[in-house]
Amino acid sequence: MDIIQALLLGLLQGVTEFLPVSSSGHLALARALLGRELMPGITFEIVVHFGSFCSIVVYFRARIAGIIRDLIASFSMDGIKTKRYLHDQNTRFSMIILLSMIPAVIVGFTLKDPVEALFLNPVVVSFMLLVTGTLLFLTRFVKNPEKEVDIWRGLLMGVAQAFAIIPGISRSGSTISVGLFSGINRDSVANFSFLMVLPVLAGAMLLEVIEIMEQGIEYAAVFNLVIGFLASFISGYFALKYLIILLKREKFHYFAFYCWAVGIAGLLIFMNP
Repeated sequence: MDIIQALLLGLLQGVTEFLPVSSSGHLALARALLGRELMPGITFEIVVHFGSFCSIVVYFRARIAGIIRDLIASFSMDGIKTKRYLHDQNTRFSMIILLSMIPAVIVGFTLKDPVEALFLNPVVVSFMLLVTGTLLFLTRFVKNPEKEVDIWRGLLMGVAQAFAIIPGISRSGSTISVGLFSGINRDSVANFSFLMVLPVLAGAMLLEVIEIMEQGIEYAAVFNLVIGFLASFISGYFALKYLIILLKREKFHYFAFYCWAVGIAGLLIFMNP
């Protein structure tokens, strides 16, 4: 892999990780078109995923810092005595995030092999992009949602996140859409959708790091890894920023047309080899 490939793949990861167009679906279709031997290895994948992770942390840095401070206060000796953890909003928000992870963890550990097999089936991936597009388009009919994230709505978004393990189903697209359908206001649904993925990304990266440690790393490729990280981080930050702007302006459903176009193109290409 050369510098240009590292740059382009980093940009692809950064943009598609946050825009509701399915990064896993794009990766699966790229592998089908280019051949697996032309795609990056696991070391590059974890580096660009780390770039996406850092994008979220930097964008939501103030909110994350506040959550950490309140968690420390809630579970300090004084916080436990006064039962601060029962009424503090950030502590409650964190607990809902932990609950929302349960569906994805269950699916990840029980259906790992069948899901991985789907990455080798570009026809299924293309069809799932059509499903994502339809889900996004339906959000145009959601008018002025006003509710906040609670336990049941957060868990419902967690179920949507679990389904997004299927390549072609966008994680951000499905979680935000389901959140809007359940009545969560646009600010809260965006915050929860992207903060709820941080523990999932961290867990996935940890598993990949373990595999890298077993396989070793080619130090000659370090420069390409840095390029991939920077491309993923910078493009991811701006993709996240402008997605939230479009969501607030009620233009989230515009991405449906892109998903439909890619899904239809994939079906035409791979159903008629």
